[in-house]
Amino acid sequence: MNYRGWKAIDLCLESIATMVSKTITFEVIIIDNFSNDGQFPFFKEKYPKFTILENSGNNGFSNGCNVGARMATGNHFLFLNPDTKITFEALETLLQTAVSHPEIGILSCLQINENDVFYKQNNLFPALGRFLGVSRAIFRKLNKTKLEKRFNTTADLFYPDWVTGAVVFINRDWYTKINGWNEDYWLYFEDVDLCKKITDIGGKVAVTRKATIFHQHGGASRLNIKTKALTKTEVIISKHTYISNQFAYGIQIYLHSLIIIGVLFEKLILSVISIFLFFIPKLKVNRLMLKNLCAYYLNAIKKQTWISPRAINYLQTKY
Repeated sequence: MNYRGWKAIDLCLESIATMVSKTITFEVIIIDNFSNDGQFPFFKEKYPKFTILENSGNNGFSNGCNVGARMATGNHFLFLNPDTKITFEALETLLQTAVSHPEIGILSCLQINENDVFYKQNNLFPALGRFLGVSRAIFRKLNKTKLEKRFNTTADLFYPDWVTGAVVFINRDWYTKINGWNEDYWLYFEDVDLCKKITDIGGKVAVTRKATIFHQHGGASRLNIKTKALTKTEVIISKHTYISNQFAYGIQIYLHSLIIIGVLFEKLILSVISIFLFFIPKLKVNRLMLKNLCAYYLNAIKKQTWISPRAINYLQTKY
């Protein structure tokens, strides 16, 4: 799935275009979420062997993934961020591991960034006692020994609660059982929700150490201050969406309130500071976020929904 990340996706597609295999047949489907920047025809011509489709709008990560899956003909899906690069060995390992471990509903692999640093993949599902940053840090501190035993293993496979949507390998049967990606989300937390749905029906979420994929952190989403403010705002919006989808009503009220009070207070203070420190451009992000969040919360009250106004499920029920 792509949205104006052509430079990154070009490298990704080049890594795939060099693959030659006599044992695996695969198709490549790229969904462009209506970048509308003139680059779509160029890439469609540059990669004629790949299916490159322009979506109806910038409908979000989940919708783009589901549109691609509906077009796919294979028995296994690999959802891959545009800011990644993959090798044939990694693809083969993911397939072989998934086939030999049918209990695994979602499989991922190690990810390394442009600084040769591996991403931490000891992810835990958000819960009442560890939803916010401070409480999550306290939980990890109190359960350090238990978590180290769980994740500091040398086994080929380890099992976090969820994996990032940058690399998600899933077979068609598991995908169908959970009805694909949840289109309540526009960007962020859709991967957490996807993994939660898998575990809720008895599947496992796993990471294989036998494969590594390059992933440039933030390479396709935070292109400038305005985009950064938008994506950071959507992180908060998606937290509200996840809470409304995964928690009981009483807990929802508590968590929604904590986030609203905390984030508005923080952004208000930082916005005031940014007025005096106007020569630090990054601080402007806070003013833009405050504006975005105020608009979102007013809309949430008006429409009685926590779903992002950008999400496809919101747009389909708008009228």
